[in-house]
Amino acid sequence: MFPLTRHSPTATSTDTPDSIELDISGMTCASCAARIEKKLNRMDGVSASVNYATEKSRVRFVSPVTVQDLITTVEKTGYGASLPVQESRDEDEPVRRLRRRLIIAGALSVPVIAMSMVPALQFPGWQWVSLLLALPVIVWGGWPFHRAAVTNLRHGSATMDTLISLGTLAALGWSLYALFFGMAGEIGFIHPFEFRLERHDGTANIYLEAAVAITTFILAGRYIEVRSKRQAGAALRALLELGAAEVSVLQDGVERRVGIDELRVGDQFVARPGEKIATDGRIVSGHSAIDASMVTGESVPVEAGPGDDVVGATINTSGRLVVVATRIGADTQLAQIARMVEEAQNGKAQVQRLADKVAGIFVPVVLALAAATLVFWLVQGASTQFAFTAAVAVLIIACPCALGLATPTALMVGTGRGAQLGIVIKGPEVLESTRQVDTVILDKTGTVTEGRMAVVSVSVPPGGEESELLHLAGAVESGSQHPIAKAIADRAAVGNTVAVEDFRSADGLGALGRVDGVTVVVGRPSLLAEHRLSISEPVQVAFDSAQAAGHTAVLVGWDGQARGVIAVADTIKPTSAEAVRDLRALGLTPVLLTGDHQVAAESVAAAVGIERVVAGVRPDEKVAEVVRLQQAGHRVAMVGDGVNDAAALAQSDLGISMGTGTDVAIQAGDLTLVRGDLRVAADAIRLSRATLHTIKLNLFWAFAYNVAAIPLAAAGFLNPVFAGAAMALSSVFVVTNSLRLRRFR
Repeated sequence: MFPLTRHSPTATSTDTPDSIELDISGMTCASCAARIEKKLNRMDGVSASVNYATEKSRVRFVSPVTVQDLITTVEKTGYGASLPVQESRDEDEPVRRLRRRLIIAGALSVPVIAMSMVPALQFPGWQWVSLLLALPVIVWGGWPFHRAAVTNLRHGSATMDTLISLGTLAALGWSLYALFFGMAGEIGFIHPFEFRLERHDGTANIYLEAAVAITTFILAGRYIEVRSKRQAGAALRALLELGAAEVSVLQDGVERRVGIDELRVGDQFVARPGEKIATDGRIVSGHSAIDASMVTGESVPVEAGPGDDVVGATINTSGRLVVVATRIGADTQLAQIARMVEEAQNGKAQVQRLADKVAGIFVPVVLALAAATLVFWLVQGASTQFAFTAAVAVLIIACPCALGLATPTALMVGTGRGAQLGIVIKGPEVLESTRQVDTVILDKTGTVTEGRMAVVSVSVPPGGEESELLHLAGAVESGSQHPIAKAIADRAAVGNTVAVEDFRSADGLGALGRVDGVTVVVGRPSLLAEHRLSISEPVQVAFDSAQAAGHTAVLVGWDGQARGVIAVADTIKPTSAEAVRDLRALGLTPVLLTGDHQVAAESVAAAVGIERVVAGVRPDEKVAEVVRLQQAGHRVAMVGDGVNDAAALAQSDLGISMGTGTDVAIQAGDLTLVRGDLRVAADAIRLSRATLHTIKLNLFWAFAYNVAAIPLAAAGFLNPVFAGAAMALSSVFVVTNSLRLRRFR
């Protein structure tokens, strides 16, 4: 990861705030991030934002506050904080640890649930075997939830973790009491499978299967969440991989291959055709066309020569260049884009998980109901044992395993269906962003257009032949590696079958050569003028018309005059216009945002039905446009495919990356369209909204089934059959409801 620009953590002036980034550990939900952020911002002279997804906090502070003060405050809140470790670390280790916990918990839970729910499997002493299997699941498997519940308790709040810990420990505690002090511990004990409503003292019931099922299902949901969270830093790692690893440094006229970290400002290095420019610099000698589309979004390669600035990680498409390095490492434009991506991720609004929102209200209510149940039965003169049984039963029934299935089942079915449609959804938090999106920003190059040059028209004056023009121009251009030349050669389809003599390339102007005894000139008007080829009025009109349409116009001439015009452009994808209509049908306003020039952008926008165009923007200006729309009250979706789109994708409320684009853009987005078909963007938004609706419905019924059973528990009528039935029915409904997403069209 590129190092952040920061001041010394021991600044002495209160006028200049210091800025640092802290790694935060121990967070289990978005409310944890909100709690840490609140504590930090209560400190004098401190402004902090905490991102749950990236597990980082960006903090600005003034003296006398120190970095250690910030870390201490976070630790007092119940979490861990440290300065980022620069050396490489295993980013997947937390995922592996959680997967290992899930696998072990799942393997131990299956026999416990089977023995408890199927009387035929209840051999003599089965309940004690269940206890031995259940203890590690509830205590060790559920440890992350218990630890988070304690942290929440210390700060007077309740989340999903509180509900999980409370319910599982209550089930375990009562099961231990029933086993050691009640009839449940007797050899030969059987869970009666009957549906009678009969009050009892509970000592003949154990609830181990409920506790292990809840723990395992919630672990499964947490594993899916953590795995998706780890993608947050992948965009930055992908950016690092874009840069050159080695560079040919020029010293005393001799090239020496060294690692990129040995390059210094002022060093001269060589960039050969097809190679990446090693770092930001200025051309000393040589001419070439630079493909900067991955960084700038400009679809047409830029002609560059001595004195022109070049950007690191762009591609030298043709000539040999000698470049002097002007910026290296963290100062390069690529590094600046990386910082923008990270800052945009940190600045995203936090999305509170739905279950946590409900749990924050539900947990206090359940606790109050349990306490009220205990007091009620004691006042009514019931035995302490009976009153306590009823109170604990309320706690047990209030923690349904369906809660653990609500999000992961819908997400798994939704993402599975998405994969069939060419859509990758990165995590449950993404779904929240699809609800209120009202504006969709579309990158041009590679998103609305194909992202590669092609011939769009051929114009010849009366009496000329298009086939002859293409044949001769294609033959000359087949000897060049320039992207425009390749587009003409591909259209002419002459291959290497036509011999070209005296081929010469005029850097930045075009090329010429002898074909079938005729000297053919292909390029700009100045090149034709240099070789005394006149341009007639019809040809000039065709040239000006192509330029006005945003195309790159190339003149072709021989025998003293220009014979026609070939127009080359980045072609529009055939599905883009339909995709724009689909997005409008969803209530979204499309905006075309591109680094390309205004004329080309407006031409593309008019062809696909987009009214608003923002052209000629750099990567930081793309982010600024997203922020401007957000500050105006819009919820913004961004669709892009290049490095120059990465920061805007991360800043937007919903980032949609094209799977045919760069790894950086794919990792920075929330949704990835595998096929690169813009029409799938509308499908992705519809599918995300449908999945979110399913999750909400699942959560509602997960609570509703068990809320309906709470009166039975409070009345002392709860037995293992009713507890199991409520749990099974809610789970069946949740799974069935989620499976409906398979029919999404």
